[in-house]
Amino acid sequence: MTESNIIDEGASHLQEPLSKRQKYHDTPKKTLIINAFLMGSAGNQTINSWRNEDDKSSDLFEDPSYWTDLAKLLEKGKFNAVFFADVLGPYDVFKGPGNLEPVAIAGSQFPVSDPSYFIPLMASVTKNLAFGLTISTISEQPYHLARRLGTLDLITNGRVGWNIVTSYLQSASRNLLGADLPSNSERYERAEEFVDVVYKLFLSSWRDGAVLKNKQLGVFTDPKGLRHINHKGKHFTVPGPSFTQPSQQKLPVIIQAGASPKGKELAARNAEVIFFSHLTKEALKAAVEDVKTIAKTKFNRDVSKIKFLCLATVIIGKTHEEAWEKYEEKKKLADNDDAAAAMFSGWTGVDLSVYGEDDVLDSKEHHAIASNIKKFKDADPSVKKWTKRAIIDKIKVSGSGVIFVGTAEEVADAIEDWVTHSDIDGFNFTATSIPTSFEEIINELLPVLRKRGLIQQDYPTSPNGHLTFREQLFGSKFLDPTHTAYNLRWHENESKEEYESRIAESVK
Repeated sequence: MTESNIIDEGASHLQEPLSKRQKYHDTPKKTLIINAFLMGSAGNQTINSWRNEDDKSSDLFEDPSYWTDLAKLLEKGKFNAVFFADVLGPYDVFKGPGNLEPVAIAGSQFPVSDPSYFIPLMASVTKNLAFGLTISTISEQPYHLARRLGTLDLITNGRVGWNIVTSYLQSASRNLLGADLPSNSERYERAEEFVDVVYKLFLSSWRDGAVLKNKQLGVFTDPKGLRHINHKGKHFTVPGPSFTQPSQQKLPVIIQAGASPKGKELAARNAEVIFFSHLTKEALKAAVEDVKTIAKTKFNRDVSKIKFLCLATVIIGKTHEEAWEKYEEKKKLADNDDAAAAMFSGWTGVDLSVYGEDDVLDSKEHHAIASNIKKFKDADPSVKKWTKRAIIDKIKVSGSGVIFVGTAEEVADAIEDWVTHSDIDGFNFTATSIPTSFEEIINELLPVLRKRGLIQQDYPTSPNGHLTFREQLFGSKFLDPTHTAYNLRWHENESKEEYESRIAESVK
Protein backbone atom coordinates (compact mmCIF):
# COMPACT_ATOMS: atom_id res chain seq x y z
CA MET A 1 0.00 0.00 0.00
CA THR A 2 2.91 2.41 0.47
CA GLU A 3 3.47 2.91 -3.25
CA SER A 4 0.07 4.41 -4.10
CA ASN A 5 -1.71 7.53 -2.97
CA ILE A 6 -4.72 5.71 -1.62
CA ILE A 7 -6.47 6.74 1.54
CA ASP A 8 -7.39 3.65 3.46
CA GLU A 9 -8.68 5.17 6.62
CA GLY A 10 -6.67 8.36 6.38
CA ALA A 11 -3.36 6.78 7.34
CA SER A 12 -0.80 9.57 7.66
CA HIS A 13 1.97 7.53 6.00
CA LEU A 14 0.01 7.63 2.74
CA GLN A 15 0.05 11.42 2.57
CA GLU A 16 3.53 11.54 1.06
CA PRO A 17 3.36 12.79 -2.55
CA LEU A 18 3.58 10.09 -5.17
CA SER A 19 6.34 12.02 -6.88
CA LYS A 20 8.63 10.71 -4.15
CA ARG A 21 7.81 7.09 -4.94
CA GLN A 22 8.15 4.69 -7.85
CA LYS A 23 6.65 5.82 -11.15
CA TYR A 24 4.92 3.53 -13.64
CA HIS A 25 5.32 5.51 -16.84
CA ASP A 26 7.35 2.81 -18.60
CA THR A 27 5.00 -0.11 -17.97
CA PRO A 28 3.10 -1.73 -20.86
CA LYS A 29 0.00 0.26 -21.72
CA LYS A 30 -3.58 -0.82 -22.32
CA THR A 31 -6.45 1.40 -23.41
CA LEU A 32 -8.53 1.74 -20.27
CA ILE A 33 -12.30 1.88 -20.07
CA ILE A 34 -13.48 5.01 -18.26
CA ASN A 35 -17.04 5.00 -16.94
CA ALA A 36 -19.08 7.32 -14.75
CA PHE A 37 -20.67 5.57 -11.77
CA LEU A 38 -24.12 7.05 -11.16
CA MET A 39 -27.39 6.28 -9.38
CA GLY A 40 -30.88 7.66 -9.48
CA SER A 41 -30.21 9.28 -6.11
CA ALA A 42 -28.65 12.45 -4.75
CA GLY A 43 -26.44 10.44 -2.40
CA ASN A 44 -24.20 7.71 -3.79
CA GLN A 45 -20.93 6.58 -2.20
CA THR A 46 -19.96 9.79 -0.37
CA ILE A 47 -22.12 10.70 2.61
CA ASN A 48 -23.85 14.10 2.22
CA SER A 49 -22.23 14.79 -1.16
CA TRP A 50 -25.38 16.68 -2.21
CA ARG A 51 -24.61 19.30 0.46
CA ASN A 52 -21.64 20.64 -1.50
CA GLU A 53 -22.42 24.11 -2.81
CA ASP A 54 -21.41 23.09 -6.33
CA ASP A 55 -23.36 19.81 -6.32
CA LYS A 56 -26.46 19.59 -8.50
CA SER A 57 -27.44 15.97 -7.88
CA SER A 58 -30.59 16.90 -5.96
CA ASP A 59 -31.90 18.29 -9.29
CA LEU A 60 -31.93 14.83 -10.86
CA PHE A 61 -35.44 14.11 -9.60
CA GLU A 62 -37.12 17.07 -11.29
CA ASP A 63 -34.90 18.51 -14.01
CA PRO A 64 -34.25 16.59 -17.26
CA SER A 65 -31.46 19.03 -18.09
CA TYR A 66 -29.46 17.58 -15.19
CA TRP A 67 -29.17 14.36 -17.17
CA THR A 68 -28.72 15.88 -20.62
CA ASP A 69 -26.04 18.32 -19.41
CA LEU A 70 -24.21 15.52 -17.61
CA ALA A 71 -24.38 13.30 -20.70
CA LYS A 72 -22.91 16.05 -22.88
CA LEU A 73 -20.12 16.59 -20.36
CA LEU A 74 -19.22 12.90 -20.22
CA GLU A 75 -19.24 12.55 -24.01
CA LYS A 76 -17.08 15.65 -24.29
CA GLY A 77 -14.62 13.89 -22.00
CA LYS A 78 -14.77 10.73 -24.17
CA PHE A 79 -16.10 8.56 -21.35
CA ASN A 80 -16.96 5.08 -22.57
CA ALA A 81 -20.14 4.63 -20.60
CA VAL A 82 -22.35 5.49 -17.67
CA PHE A 83 -22.72 2.66 -15.19
CA PHE A 84 -26.05 2.98 -13.39
CA ALA A 85 -26.00 1.27 -10.01
CA ASP A 86 -29.38 0.64 -8.40
CA VAL A 87 -31.00 -0.70 -5.26
CA LEU A 88 -34.66 -1.59 -4.79
CA GLY A 89 -35.07 -0.79 -1.13
CA PRO A 90 -33.66 1.49 1.57
CA TYR A 91 -30.78 0.69 3.91
CA ASP A 92 -32.89 0.03 7.00
CA VAL A 93 -30.83 -2.50 8.97
CA PHE A 94 -29.13 0.01 11.31
CA LYS A 95 -31.24 0.45 14.44
CA GLY A 96 -33.86 -1.46 12.48
CA PRO A 97 -35.35 -3.33 10.86
CA GLY A 98 -37.36 -0.66 9.07
CA ASN A 99 -35.44 2.35 10.37
CA LEU A 100 -35.31 4.88 7.53
CA GLU A 101 -34.28 7.94 9.52
CA PRO A 102 -30.49 7.96 8.91
CA VAL A 103 -30.66 7.50 5.13
CA ALA A 104 -33.67 9.79 4.78
CA ILE A 105 -31.88 12.66 6.54
CA ALA A 106 -28.62 12.19 4.63
CA GLY A 107 -30.13 11.27 1.26
CA SER A 108 -27.90 8.18 1.29
CA GLN A 109 -29.15 6.20 -1.71
CA PHE A 110 -32.66 7.23 -0.67
CA PRO A 111 -34.85 8.15 -2.44
CA VAL A 112 -33.77 6.28 -5.58
CA SER A 113 -35.51 6.73 -8.93
CA ASP A 114 -35.58 4.09 -11.67
CA PRO A 115 -32.42 4.81 -13.73
CA SER A 116 -33.81 3.27 -16.90
CA TYR A 117 -35.83 6.45 -17.49
CA PHE A 118 -32.70 8.60 -17.56
CA ILE A 119 -31.02 6.66 -20.35
CA PRO A 120 -33.27 7.97 -23.17
CA LEU A 121 -32.62 11.53 -21.99
CA MET A 122 -28.86 11.03 -22.03
CA ALA A 123 -28.88 9.05 -25.26
CA SER A 124 -30.87 11.75 -27.06
CA VAL A 125 -28.02 14.26 -26.77
CA THR A 126 -25.09 11.85 -27.36
CA LYS A 127 -23.92 9.49 -30.09
CA ASN A 128 -21.16 7.46 -28.46
CA LEU A 129 -21.78 7.33 -24.71
CA ALA A 130 -22.97 3.86 -23.67
CA PHE A 131 -25.07 2.85 -20.68
CA GLY A 132 -24.89 -0.04 -18.23
CA LEU A 133 -28.14 -0.58 -16.35
CA THR A 134 -28.53 -2.55 -13.13
CA ILE A 135 -31.69 -4.69 -13.01
CA SER A 136 -32.25 -7.38 -10.40
CA THR A 137 -33.44 -10.88 -11.19
CA ILE A 138 -35.92 -10.68 -8.29
CA SER A 139 -37.60 -7.47 -9.43
CA GLU A 140 -39.53 -8.69 -12.47
CA GLN A 141 -40.07 -11.50 -14.93
CA PRO A 142 -37.46 -12.15 -17.66
CA TYR A 143 -40.08 -11.59 -20.39
CA HIS A 144 -40.70 -8.06 -19.11
CA LEU A 145 -37.01 -7.33 -18.60
CA ALA A 146 -36.23 -8.41 -22.16
CA ARG A 147 -38.86 -5.96 -23.41
CA ARG A 148 -37.47 -3.07 -21.31
CA LEU A 149 -33.85 -3.76 -22.24
CA GLY A 150 -34.69 -4.45 -25.85
CA THR A 151 -36.53 -1.15 -26.15
CA LEU A 152 -33.65 0.79 -24.59
CA ASP A 153 -31.15 -0.90 -26.88
CA LEU A 154 -33.26 -0.10 -29.91
CA ILE A 155 -33.74 3.59 -29.18
CA THR A 156 -30.05 4.08 -28.28
CA ASN A 157 -28.81 2.30 -31.42
CA GLY A 158 -27.25 -0.52 -29.43
CA ARG A 159 -25.63 1.38 -26.57
CA VAL A 160 -27.04 -0.55 -23.61
CA GLY A 161 -25.72 -3.21 -21.26
CA TRP A 162 -27.44 -5.16 -18.48
CA ASN A 163 -25.78 -5.44 -15.08
CA ILE A 164 -27.14 -8.67 -13.57
CA VAL A 165 -27.70 -8.59 -9.81
CA THR A 166 -29.63 -10.91 -7.49
CA SER A 167 -30.29 -8.26 -4.79
CA TYR A 168 -29.07 -8.29 -1.21
CA LEU A 169 -31.48 -6.02 0.67
CA GLN A 170 -34.24 -7.51 2.80
CA SER A 171 -36.14 -4.22 2.44
CA ALA A 172 -36.34 -4.82 -1.31
CA SER A 173 -37.45 -8.42 -0.92
CA ARG A 174 -40.14 -7.60 1.63
CA ASN A 175 -41.70 -5.15 -0.82
CA LEU A 176 -41.18 -7.12 -4.01
CA LEU A 177 -41.73 -10.68 -2.81
CA GLY A 178 -43.65 -10.09 0.41
CA ALA A 179 -41.06 -12.15 2.31
CA ASP A 180 -37.40 -12.25 3.27
CA LEU A 181 -34.83 -12.83 0.55
CA PRO A 182 -34.44 -16.40 -0.65
CA SER A 183 -31.14 -18.03 0.28
CA ASN A 184 -28.00 -17.08 -1.59
CA SER A 185 -27.95 -20.40 -3.45
CA GLU A 186 -31.61 -20.11 -4.42
CA ARG A 187 -31.16 -16.53 -5.67
CA TYR A 188 -28.28 -17.56 -7.91
CA GLU A 189 -30.07 -20.66 -9.14
CA ARG A 190 -33.01 -18.44 -10.10
CA ALA A 191 -30.63 -15.90 -11.68
CA GLU A 192 -29.02 -18.54 -13.91
CA GLU A 193 -32.39 -19.62 -15.24
CA PHE A 194 -33.49 -15.99 -15.56
CA VAL A 195 -30.46 -15.19 -17.70
CA ASP A 196 -30.99 -18.26 -19.86
CA VAL A 197 -34.58 -17.17 -20.56
CA VAL A 198 -33.39 -13.69 -21.51
CA TYR A 199 -30.81 -15.19 -23.88
CA LYS A 200 -33.50 -17.27 -25.58
CA LEU A 201 -35.84 -14.31 -25.96
CA PHE A 202 -33.16 -12.07 -27.46
CA LEU A 203 -31.29 -14.60 -29.58
CA SER A 204 -33.57 -17.45 -30.58
CA SER A 205 -37.08 -16.05 -30.95
CA TRP A 206 -36.36 -13.65 -33.83
CA ARG A 207 -34.33 -14.74 -36.83
CA ASP A 208 -31.82 -12.23 -38.20
CA GLY A 209 -33.52 -10.26 -40.95
CA ALA A 210 -37.05 -11.21 -39.89
CA VAL A 211 -38.07 -7.54 -39.74
CA LEU A 212 -38.84 -6.68 -43.39
CA LYS A 213 -40.81 -3.40 -43.21
CA ASN A 214 -41.80 -4.06 -46.82
CA LYS A 215 -44.46 -1.52 -47.71
CA GLN A 216 -45.03 -2.95 -51.20
CA LEU A 217 -45.77 -6.44 -49.89
CA GLY A 218 -47.45 -5.18 -46.74
CA VAL A 219 -45.22 -7.36 -44.52
CA PHE A 220 -43.65 -5.84 -41.44
CA THR A 221 -42.26 -9.06 -39.92
CA ASP A 222 -41.77 -12.38 -41.68
CA PRO A 223 -43.73 -14.84 -39.51
CA LYS A 224 -41.34 -17.62 -40.56
CA GLY A 225 -38.66 -15.66 -38.73
CA LEU A 226 -40.43 -15.97 -35.39
CA ARG A 227 -40.48 -18.89 -32.99
CA HIS A 228 -41.73 -19.66 -29.51
CA ILE A 229 -38.91 -20.45 -27.09
CA ASN A 230 -41.28 -22.59 -24.97
CA HIS A 231 -39.12 -22.36 -21.86
CA LYS A 232 -40.35 -24.46 -18.95
CA GLY A 233 -38.09 -24.44 -15.92
CA LYS A 234 -38.13 -24.55 -12.14
CA HIS A 235 -38.69 -20.81 -11.75
CA PHE A 236 -40.09 -19.61 -15.07
CA THR A 237 -42.47 -20.68 -17.81
CA VAL A 238 -42.07 -18.43 -20.86
CA PRO A 239 -43.47 -19.45 -24.25
CA GLY A 240 -42.23 -16.31 -26.03
CA PRO A 241 -41.33 -14.97 -28.51
CA SER A 242 -39.76 -11.70 -27.39
CA PHE A 243 -42.18 -8.80 -27.72
CA THR A 244 -39.55 -6.43 -29.16
CA GLN A 245 -37.69 -6.70 -32.43
CA PRO A 246 -33.90 -7.25 -32.34
CA SER A 247 -31.59 -4.28 -31.84
CA GLN A 248 -28.29 -3.62 -33.57
CA GLN A 249 -26.44 -5.65 -30.93
CA LYS A 250 -29.05 -8.44 -30.92
CA LEU A 251 -28.27 -8.76 -27.18
CA PRO A 252 -27.29 -5.94 -24.78
CA VAL A 253 -23.79 -6.19 -23.30
CA ILE A 254 -23.81 -8.49 -20.27
CA ILE A 255 -22.35 -7.00 -17.09
CA GLN A 256 -22.00 -8.54 -13.63
CA ALA A 257 -20.87 -7.18 -10.28
CA GLY A 258 -21.00 -10.12 -7.88
CA ALA A 259 -18.02 -10.72 -5.58
CA SER A 260 -19.26 -13.81 -3.73
CA PRO A 261 -18.21 -17.29 -4.92
CA LYS A 262 -21.56 -17.80 -6.65
CA GLY A 263 -21.42 -14.27 -8.03
CA LYS A 264 -18.00 -14.94 -9.55
CA GLU A 265 -19.28 -18.12 -11.17
CA LEU A 266 -22.30 -16.29 -12.62
CA ALA A 267 -19.90 -13.67 -13.98
CA ALA A 268 -17.42 -16.21 -15.33
CA ARG A 269 -20.20 -17.91 -17.31
CA ASN A 270 -22.05 -14.86 -18.59
CA ALA A 271 -20.37 -11.49 -18.16
CA GLU A 272 -18.57 -9.50 -20.81
CA VAL A 273 -17.82 -6.76 -18.28
CA ILE A 274 -17.19 -7.47 -14.59
CA PHE A 275 -17.29 -4.76 -11.96
CA PHE A 276 -15.36 -5.11 -8.69
CA SER A 277 -15.11 -2.93 -5.61
CA HIS A 278 -11.86 -3.62 -3.76
CA LEU A 279 -9.77 -1.53 -1.41
CA THR A 280 -6.38 -2.97 -2.36
CA LYS A 281 -4.76 -3.81 -5.66
CA GLU A 282 -3.74 -7.18 -4.19
CA ALA A 283 -7.34 -8.16 -3.42
CA LEU A 284 -8.42 -6.89 -6.83
CA LYS A 285 -5.75 -8.95 -8.57
CA ALA A 286 -6.85 -12.07 -6.73
CA ALA A 287 -10.49 -11.51 -7.69
CA VAL A 288 -9.62 -10.97 -11.37
CA GLU A 289 -7.46 -14.08 -11.47
CA ASP A 290 -10.15 -16.12 -9.71
CA VAL A 291 -12.82 -15.23 -12.27
CA LYS A 292 -10.44 -15.79 -15.19
CA THR A 293 -9.61 -19.25 -13.89
CA ILE A 294 -13.28 -20.20 -13.55
CA ALA A 295 -14.11 -18.75 -16.97
CA LYS A 296 -11.30 -20.70 -18.67
CA THR A 297 -11.52 -24.02 -16.86
CA LYS A 298 -15.26 -24.39 -16.33
CA PHE A 299 -16.77 -22.50 -19.26
CA ASN A 300 -13.97 -22.58 -21.88
CA ARG A 301 -14.17 -18.85 -22.40
CA ASP A 302 -11.63 -16.55 -24.01
CA VAL A 303 -10.83 -14.31 -21.04
CA SER A 304 -9.49 -11.57 -23.31
CA LYS A 305 -13.17 -11.02 -24.11
CA ILE A 306 -13.97 -10.15 -20.51
CA LYS A 307 -13.28 -6.62 -19.25
CA PHE A 308 -12.64 -6.01 -15.54
CA LEU A 309 -13.44 -2.65 -13.94
CA CYS A 310 -12.86 -1.25 -10.46
CA LEU A 311 -14.85 1.34 -8.49
CA ALA A 312 -12.77 4.40 -7.59
CA THR A 313 -13.21 7.88 -6.15
CA VAL A 314 -10.66 10.54 -7.07
CA ILE A 315 -9.99 13.90 -5.44
CA ILE A 316 -7.64 16.10 -7.47
CA GLY A 317 -5.81 19.24 -6.43
CA LYS A 318 -3.42 21.62 -8.16
CA THR A 319 -0.95 20.58 -5.48
CA HIS A 320 -0.68 17.52 -3.28
CA GLU A 321 -1.56 19.58 -0.23
CA GLU A 322 -4.60 21.14 -1.89
CA ALA A 323 -5.95 17.71 -2.80
CA TRP A 324 -5.72 16.57 0.82
CA GLU A 325 -7.39 19.77 1.99
CA LYS A 326 -10.27 19.01 -0.38
CA TYR A 327 -10.48 15.49 1.02
CA GLU A 328 -10.70 16.82 4.57
CA GLU A 329 -13.44 19.25 3.49
CA LYS A 330 -15.46 16.39 2.01
CA LYS A 331 -14.99 14.32 5.14
CA LYS A 332 -16.02 17.22 7.39
CA LEU A 333 -19.20 17.69 5.38
CA ALA A 334 -19.96 13.97 5.71
CA ASP A 335 -20.87 14.52 9.35
CA ASN A 336 -23.82 12.10 9.60
CA ASP A 337 -22.32 9.11 11.40
CA ASP A 338 -25.61 7.23 11.49
CA ALA A 339 -25.95 7.48 7.70
CA ALA A 340 -22.49 5.94 7.23
CA ALA A 341 -23.36 3.22 9.75
CA ALA A 342 -26.66 2.62 7.93
CA MET A 343 -24.85 2.19 4.62
CA PHE A 344 -22.43 -0.35 6.07
CA SER A 345 -25.23 -2.19 7.86
CA GLY A 346 -27.24 -2.33 4.64
CA TRP A 347 -24.29 -3.68 2.62
CA THR A 348 -23.46 -6.37 5.17
CA GLY A 349 -26.80 -7.10 6.84
CA VAL A 350 -25.15 -6.54 10.24
CA ASP A 351 -26.65 -3.88 12.53
CA LEU A 352 -23.75 -1.74 13.75
CA SER A 353 -25.90 -0.20 16.48
CA VAL A 354 -25.62 -3.32 18.66
CA TYR A 355 -21.88 -2.72 19.10
CA GLY A 356 -20.13 -0.27 21.38
CA GLU A 357 -18.05 2.55 19.96
CA ASP A 358 -14.80 0.95 21.13
CA ASP A 359 -15.61 -2.71 20.49
CA VAL A 360 -12.94 -4.30 18.31
CA LEU A 361 -15.18 -5.75 15.61
CA ASP A 362 -12.63 -7.83 13.72
CA SER A 363 -12.08 -10.04 16.77
CA LYS A 364 -13.23 -13.62 17.27
CA GLU A 365 -15.92 -12.45 19.66
CA HIS A 366 -17.68 -10.68 16.80
CA HIS A 367 -17.39 -13.34 14.09
CA ALA A 368 -20.68 -12.27 12.48
CA ILE A 369 -19.15 -8.99 11.39
CA ALA A 370 -15.41 -9.79 11.35
CA SER A 371 -15.46 -11.18 7.81
CA ASN A 372 -17.07 -7.99 6.52
CA ILE A 373 -14.27 -5.90 8.02
CA LYS A 374 -11.50 -8.03 6.57
CA LYS A 375 -11.20 -6.00 3.38
CA PHE A 376 -10.78 -2.80 5.40
CA LYS A 377 -8.21 -4.48 7.63
CA ASP A 378 -6.26 -5.78 4.64
CA ALA A 379 -6.42 -2.37 2.99
CA ASP A 380 -4.97 -0.48 5.92
CA PRO A 381 -2.91 -2.44 8.44
CA SER A 382 -2.06 0.86 10.17
CA VAL A 383 -5.49 0.86 11.81
CA LYS A 384 -4.79 -1.15 14.94
CA LYS A 385 -8.38 -1.47 16.14
CA TRP A 386 -11.30 -1.77 13.75
CA THR A 387 -14.04 -0.30 15.91
CA LYS A 388 -17.42 1.03 14.86
CA ARG A 389 -15.85 4.50 14.74
CA ALA A 390 -13.08 3.32 12.40
CA ILE A 391 -15.58 1.72 10.04
CA ILE A 392 -17.76 4.83 9.92
CA ASP A 393 -14.77 7.06 9.22
CA LYS A 394 -13.57 4.71 6.48
CA ILE A 395 -16.68 4.80 4.34
CA LYS A 396 -17.69 8.45 4.70
CA VAL A 397 -15.98 9.71 1.56
CA SER A 398 -15.32 6.72 -0.68
CA GLY A 399 -17.99 4.25 0.43
CA SER A 400 -17.17 0.69 -0.55
CA GLY A 401 -14.43 1.59 -3.03
CA VAL A 402 -10.86 2.85 -3.15
CA ILE A 403 -9.99 6.53 -3.19
CA PHE A 404 -7.05 8.22 -4.95
CA VAL A 405 -6.04 11.68 -3.70
CA GLY A 406 -3.38 13.96 -5.16
CA THR A 407 -2.45 16.00 -8.20
CA ALA A 408 -3.53 14.73 -11.58
CA GLU A 409 -0.06 13.26 -12.12
CA GLU A 410 -0.14 11.52 -8.75
CA VAL A 411 -3.58 10.04 -9.31
CA ALA A 412 -2.48 8.88 -12.77
CA ASP A 413 0.51 7.19 -11.12
CA ALA A 414 -1.81 5.37 -8.71
CA ILE A 415 -4.06 4.29 -11.57
CA GLU A 416 -1.09 2.92 -13.53
CA ASP A 417 0.06 1.12 -10.42
CA TRP A 418 -3.30 -0.62 -9.95
CA VAL A 419 -3.60 -1.47 -13.64
CA THR A 420 -0.09 -2.89 -13.77
CA HIS A 421 -0.50 -4.94 -10.60
CA SER A 422 -4.05 -6.26 -11.01
CA ASP A 423 -4.41 -6.29 -14.82
CA ILE A 424 -7.77 -4.52 -14.72
CA ASP A 425 -9.19 -2.87 -17.81
CA GLY A 426 -10.66 0.33 -16.42
CA PHE A 427 -12.50 2.20 -13.71
CA ASN A 428 -15.99 3.23 -12.71
CA PHE A 429 -15.40 6.71 -11.32
CA THR A 430 -17.79 7.87 -8.66
CA ALA A 431 -18.17 11.50 -7.61
CA THR A 432 -17.93 13.51 -4.41
CA SER A 433 -19.79 16.34 -6.14
CA ILE A 434 -21.71 16.37 -9.44
CA PRO A 435 -20.81 17.68 -11.98
CA THR A 436 -17.62 19.12 -10.42
CA SER A 437 -15.92 15.76 -9.83
CA PHE A 438 -16.42 14.74 -13.45
CA GLU A 439 -15.30 18.15 -14.70
CA GLU A 440 -12.07 17.76 -12.73
CA ILE A 441 -11.56 14.24 -14.05
CA ILE A 442 -12.14 15.40 -17.63
CA ASN A 443 -10.10 18.61 -17.46
CA GLU A 444 -7.23 17.47 -15.24
CA LEU A 445 -6.88 13.68 -14.98
CA LEU A 446 -7.88 12.41 -18.42
CA PRO A 447 -5.40 14.62 -20.34
CA VAL A 448 -2.60 13.08 -18.25
CA LEU A 449 -3.87 9.56 -18.94
CA ARG A 450 -4.17 10.36 -22.66
CA LYS A 451 -0.64 11.72 -22.75
CA ARG A 452 0.52 8.42 -21.27
CA GLY A 453 -1.45 6.46 -23.87
CA LEU A 454 -3.76 4.92 -21.27
CA ILE A 455 -7.16 6.00 -22.64
CA GLN A 456 -8.69 6.63 -26.03
CA GLN A 457 -7.92 9.92 -27.74
CA ASP A 458 -11.36 9.93 -29.32
CA TYR A 459 -14.28 7.62 -29.93
CA PRO A 460 -13.72 5.08 -32.70
CA THR A 461 -15.61 5.82 -35.91
CA SER A 462 -17.85 3.63 -38.02
CA PRO A 463 -19.59 4.00 -41.40
CA ASN A 464 -22.96 4.71 -39.76
CA GLY A 465 -21.52 7.33 -37.43
CA HIS A 466 -21.47 5.46 -34.15
CA LEU A 467 -20.54 2.17 -32.56
CA THR A 468 -22.61 -0.11 -30.41
CA PHE A 469 -21.54 -0.68 -26.81
CA ARG A 470 -20.08 -4.10 -27.65
CA GLU A 471 -18.19 -2.71 -30.65
CA GLN A 472 -16.59 -0.11 -28.40
CA LEU A 473 -15.48 -2.83 -26.02
CA PHE A 474 -14.54 -5.66 -28.37
CA GLY A 475 -14.82 -4.49 -31.98
CA SER A 476 -17.83 -6.70 -32.74
CA LYS A 477 -21.59 -6.20 -32.49
CA PHE A 478 -22.20 -9.74 -31.36
CA LEU A 479 -20.96 -12.04 -28.63
CA ASP A 480 -17.54 -13.64 -28.65
CA PRO A 481 -17.71 -17.21 -30.05
CA THR A 482 -16.62 -18.67 -26.71
CA HIS A 483 -19.51 -17.07 -24.84
CA THR A 484 -22.08 -19.51 -23.49
CA ALA A 485 -24.92 -17.91 -25.48
CA TYR A 486 -23.11 -17.49 -28.80
CA ASN A 487 -24.69 -20.51 -30.52
CA LEU A 488 -28.22 -19.46 -29.57
CA ARG A 489 -28.32 -16.87 -32.33
CA TRP A 490 -30.86 -17.67 -35.06
CA HIS A 491 -29.09 -16.76 -38.27
CA GLU A 492 -30.55 -15.24 -41.41
CA ASN A 493 -31.57 -17.81 -44.05
CA GLU A 494 -31.65 -20.54 -41.40
CA SER A 495 -35.05 -22.22 -41.27
CA LYS A 496 -36.78 -22.84 -37.98
CA GLU A 497 -36.25 -26.56 -38.38
CA GLU A 498 -32.56 -26.16 -39.20
CA TYR A 499 -32.07 -23.88 -36.21
CA GLU A 500 -33.81 -26.19 -33.76
CA SER A 501 -31.89 -29.17 -35.08
CA ARG A 502 -28.61 -27.30 -34.63
CA ILE A 503 -29.47 -26.31 -31.07
CA ALA A 504 -30.55 -29.84 -30.18
CA GLU A 505 -27.27 -31.21 -31.55
CA SER A 506 -25.16 -28.67 -29.62
CA VAL A 507 -26.59 -29.67 -26.23
CA LYS A 508 -25.97 -33.42 -26.65
